[in-house]
Amino acid sequence: MSAFTIAFPVEAAVPVAQQVIGATIAMIRPLLGLGMMVTLLMVFKPLVLGMMRAVMVFFVPRKSLEDRVSQHRFKGVKMLNRMARDYAGSQPNFAAELRNLAGRDF
Repeated sequence: MSAFTIAFPVEAAVPVAQQVIGATIAMIRPLLGLGMMVTLLMVFKPLVLGMMRAVMVFFVPRKSLEDRVSQHRFKGVKMLNRMARDYAGSQPNFAAELRNLAGRDF
């Protein structure tokens, strides 16, 4: 027996092994790239959030104080009217009081 008899089966297996290794690497490569991207986003998350917040402030400016106060009052009036509708069947006097409070101008 010579060394060539052992080497020839290995030579026959090399192309198959190359195909298997190539297919494995082709499947793993996108996962590695995705993992790297997720890692970078985790590391730079505060920076990314700050940039997104700056873009939002630029395109959607903050409402004025008067607008925010009036919106808050409107939500309160809606809540009182909703409560009045809920109590209208069981406690009509209480519902009338709630409607009266909702109709007030503070």
